Amino acid sequence: MNYYLIYKSIFHLYFFKVKRTIGFTLILLITFVHTAFSQTNKTAEFVTIQKYIPSVKIEMRYYSNHNFIGKKIDGYNSDKAIISIQAATALKKIQRELNKKGLSLIIYDAYRPQKAVNHFKKWAKVLNDTLAKKEFYPNVAKKDLFSSGYISSHSRHSSGSTVDLSIISLATNKALDMGSPYDYFGKQSWVNYSKLTKIQKNNRQLLQNIMLQNGFRNYPKEWWHFTLRNEPYKNVYFDLMWNKKRLSFQIVQ
Repeated sequence: MNYYLIYKSIFHLYFFKVKRTIGFTLILLITFVHTAFSQTNKTAEFVTIQKYIPSVKIEMRYYSNHNFIGKKIDGYNSDKAIISIQAATALKKIQRELNKKGLSLIIYDAYRPQKAVNHFKKWAKVLNDTLAKKEFYPNVAKKDLFSSGYISSHSRHSSGSTVDLSIISLATNKALDMGSPYDYFGKQSWVNYSKLTKIQKNNRQLLQNIMLQNGFRNYPKEWWHFTLRNEPYKNVYFDLMWNKKRLSFQIVQ
């Protein structure tokens, strides 16, 4: 009996089955990924908060010099606050509740272009560029901003359902005192920070309660940062482009 021929035949048969299985799996995987991205491209829907909720106050900090870098941020070509329709719907409900109390949401940031995230990363590497350190990160070394979680290579904002916001009084048109300014890097901005006045604690609790009760989750190190639970495009990062007629987008790999 020729054992060599038998073993050779068995090996070829096994290799063929493995190869066919791997090939079939790759085809399924490619098909799944292509379908997922195709569906996202067909169904992703974004709105400008200004148009969808006209009564909301807008102060897009990264479209100005008033931010932790001290300069207008790349990718912010207008003051339009863009967000997914799902997140905008939840914000509209929150705004109605606040208006009954003589209050309003104020939006500091919504969708964040990947260009902006890249700007943050590039700036973080230039350690002597500390133009706005005194106001925004006086007690954090710039070299530690990444390791401390204040800056990252990707942002939940780029998926279109994360928003930075606070509450203002309609009577005074001033933001409620939350114990630290927006975008302040430090423990004073942590959601569970306890060394606050009674008024500051009440203001933070009001913000946290109304956001969490309406479908958002917070970020423990930033009292102003909220992401829609069950966000529609989780882990999909968009490169949104606005022109006079419509909003178009690409998916950032």
